[in-house]
Order: sequence, then C-alpha cells, then structure tokens
Amino acid sequence: MSQQTDADRTLPSVVASLPGHYGGPALVLTIIFHPCTDRIGERAVLWQHREREPRVLGRLAPRFGFGGEQEGGDPLGDRHVSRRALELSWRGDTLLVERPADASRCRLLGRELRDSVSLDTARLRQGVSLMLGHSVVLLLRFADQPVTDSPVDGDLGLWGSSHYMACLRQQILRVARDDDDVLIRGETGSGKELVARALHSASSRADGPLVTVNMAAVPADLAAAALFGSTRGAFTGADRDSRGYFQQASGGSLFLDEVGDMPVEVQPQLLRALQQREIQSVGGPVTKVDLRVISATDLPLEGPDCDFRSALRYRLGAVEIRLLPLREHPEDIGELALRLFAACAEATGAGKLLPGKHSSEREIAAWTELFHRLLLHNWPGNVRELSNVCRQVVAASDDGLTIPEHISLGPRVPNGGESPDGPKPARRHIRDVADPEFERAWKQSGFEPAGTARSLGVSRQSVYRRIDGSPRYRLASQVPAEELQRALLDCSGDSRGAAAALRVSLSALRSVLRNSDLEWH
Repeated sequence: MSQQTDADRTLPSVVASLPGHYGGPALVLTIIFHPCTDRIGERAVLWQHREREPRVLGRLAPRFGFGGEQEGGDPLGDRHVSRRALELSWRGDTLLVERPADASRCRLLGRELRDSVSLDTARLRQGVSLMLGHSVVLLLRFADQPVTDSPVDGDLGLWGSSHYMACLRQQILRVARDDDDVLIRGETGSGKELVARALHSASSRADGPLVTVNMAAVPADLAAAALFGSTRGAFTGADRDSRGYFQQASGGSLFLDEVGDMPVEVQPQLLRALQQREIQSVGGPVTKVDLRVISATDLPLEGPDCDFRSALRYRLGAVEIRLLPLREHPEDIGELALRLFAACAEATGAGKLLPGKHSSEREIAAWTELFHRLLLHNWPGNVRELSNVCRQVVAASDDGLTIPEHISLGPRVPNGGESPDGPKPARRHIRDVADPEFERAWKQSGFEPAGTARSLGVSRQSVYRRIDGSPRYRLASQVPAEELQRALLDCSGDSRGAAAALRVSLSALRSVLRNSDLEWH
C-alpha cells in the first residue's frame, strides 16, 4: 500500500460495491426444504419488472433451478403437493394467494391457509414462508434476481445461493486481488471471520500465515507488546525477546477481530504501522513489515460517544465489506442449515439422521417442520446461532430427529424491528457505570466479560480495563495455581463450583484447567 499523509484522515473509506448483476427486483420462490435435499436452494422467478399475469404453484409448476435460470429445470414434483396447490394473482400492488378447496395443505407464515390471503409489497420484501403438504418449504420474496457463480466462486467456504451470497463471493475475489487493508463490518455471528479467511485464501498471500487476534481479549497494558513484540528486559516479566502479531503475520495477513474494542492507548501506534508499514517493538528498533491487515467489528466506529480514532478507522477501511444479518437473506437458511446439519452429523457419526431416500414419510415430515421453524425464526444471533441450533439438534437426536425443549425458534419480525430478545441497548461509556451496577452485571453474566459488556451496553475492552483496574475482579487466567487447586479441593473437583467460588468465568476456568495437571470435572 502506498504511503499517505494525515491530510486524508477526513476522507471517506472506499466501500467495495456489489457487482452490477441486479436486473431489477423480481418475486422469487426459493426451495428451503425438499425431500430431495440436493434441490434445497433452487429458485423460480415468478414475476420480474412489471409482469402481472396469474401464476399457479403446485406439483408441476413452476420450474426451479440454480442461478435463476429455470429453462430445463424441474418442478417440485412431490406427490404430496397438489397440481394446483396455490393460485397467485395481482390486485394492484397486492398479491392475492388462493388455496383451492381440494388442494393440499398449506401453511403460510406459520398459519393454516384455509382459502385466501392478500400480501402487500412490504410483506413480500420481508419474505413469506410457505409449507406445502408435509414435505416442501418455500420462501416467496421480492429480491434481486439471482446470479450464477463461476466455478471458483464456490470455493471460498461461504455457503448460500442467494443473490447476496453470490455477489459477496465475487466481491471477495475482487478485493482479494489487491493488497489494500480491509475492514469487515457486520452483526455478531454474521460470518466476519469466515470472510477474513476467504480474503486471505483468495489473495496472493495465501501461502503466508493468517494470524488471528481477538482485540477484545488483549489487555490494554499488554497490547503494544502483543501487537509489535518486545525485547528482553523491556518491562517486568520480559525475560526474552518476543515476536508480536505483526511479525508473526509477515508475508501473510493479520486479522484483527473485535477491532472496535481496541485500547485507546495503542491506536496511535497501530495507525503509524498502517501508514508507514513499520513497527517498533517495545524496547526495540523500528522495523519494516510486509503484511495485509484485515479487521472486523460489530461496533460503530464513528460518532461523538466513540473513542475510536477517525484516522485509524479510515486506514483500516481502505476497502470496506458490510455483511448482512441472516434475517436479511433468508433465502440461504435452507442451504446453510443442511450444510451445518451434515457437518455436525459427520463429526458425531450420526449420518443416518439426515433426510434422504432412505427416510420414511414420518421422518421427512419431521424435517419439513424443523426447516419451516428455522425459516420462521428471526436469528438475532445470525449464522452462529443457526450453527448452535443445528449442533444441539444433532446431539439430542439419538432415536430420530429431536428438537431440544430449551431451543426457542420464534417467528421472524419485519426488517428493522426488534428481535425476540428485545432492542439492543444503546452503547454507553464505562465511566457512566457505577460500581454496584457493574457488580450486579458481573454476577448475572456468570463473571463473563463479554456477557457483562452486553448487559451494560459497553465495549468488551472497557470491561477488561475495569477488571484490570480493580482488585475486586480478575480473569480465570489470573488466579494463582495454589488458590485454584485449593478451590477445586473444596469443591471435590467440580469446576462449576470452583468457578463460582473464585468469581471467574466457567468456560475460561475450564480452558485453564485443560492446560493443567489438576483433576476436575
């Protein structure tokens, strides 16, 4: 990257635009579930532009295919779906969906369709779920017409055949060809690390290392040494020279995850590293570095209440990629779920659980109902939440498909509405959080810094700084070995009881215990 001066710190970042394959909005049917699972993700364009002639949806029409090309494609073909399951016609800007009296069962938006329903364009833009018979789930939605990937586009580990996913893959390939730094923005769980890995693997640096750093977990007083390295004797405890993440990523890519939680103290040094492509280790000389920096955040980096330096934000985002939450590309839910179920089943040896030609009608009906519920859910946790649900379903399904009772798959809400978990709290500054409120959130979150930050509406890094600055709080990694051993003895080896007694995160404590010789359970 060429060297620039501070004169451009107020310039906007260049946002990588999606390819121009839109072709105008179309009303598209997407197969979310089908007994022949290879067909999940196929689409049929019912209307495009201002077309308005009536359509029939049923066993023999329309024809579905991938990439939006239905010529030579196949109809649903399922014998449990009537030939005329639904009749669709326009009344001005409203779509009338009618179910003939003798047609197969249809559930629209989770409710039985007895006769007819009118759908306005706002509802169609959000998406309408259709469950036909007990074997097919479809999504009817206004969307840009799908585009077909080139063969290489599908090799990035990013699943989904929607227009959005196809364009995202093409965007990643274009961005990967250059060597600009990239900022990935999107909600928690939307796949930012997957995109970072895809950018690295598609770039000329693919043979070099990809070093991943969670900036929210780096203490402020150690951030400079962690990023840029340190020399022996530079500070108390530095008993040897240490290579920082920048040196470790030399020749490859450095992925700074949760970059919005970066300590304010280290931001000027990172800005210099990006501008000059040189770093200075703690107590050491200035050296040149050759790497690409990919960063990601789910936090706003602009605004009066943000302590993130604007110049650094623009340097990180020479190119910016914005990821949509899963609820804004529901066409991909079927394909994503099938892939995730297959991966979980393979990992646990439960391959026979998956639907296929061997499945009975009862088993297919159970899978249809599950995929229908997956489509109806709002997914506030995005793809990560979907992955967790798939993993838990597979783990619970010893004697046939079973949905654990604690899994709640509520209905989707309109775009821009509040999720089932309520509105997200506004971002606050940690200085506005009084000690009693922090203590209460710390306990209620199970002594988890991330959970505490979410509860209080503050950044995770600010929670770590609060912990570092108070003798009342600590992380599991900071518990002395003797105290940890004593707590385990008092709790008869129960890690859960020990975590509560020590007032530290259970998951973090178990991570520490896995690297120890102590007996625990």
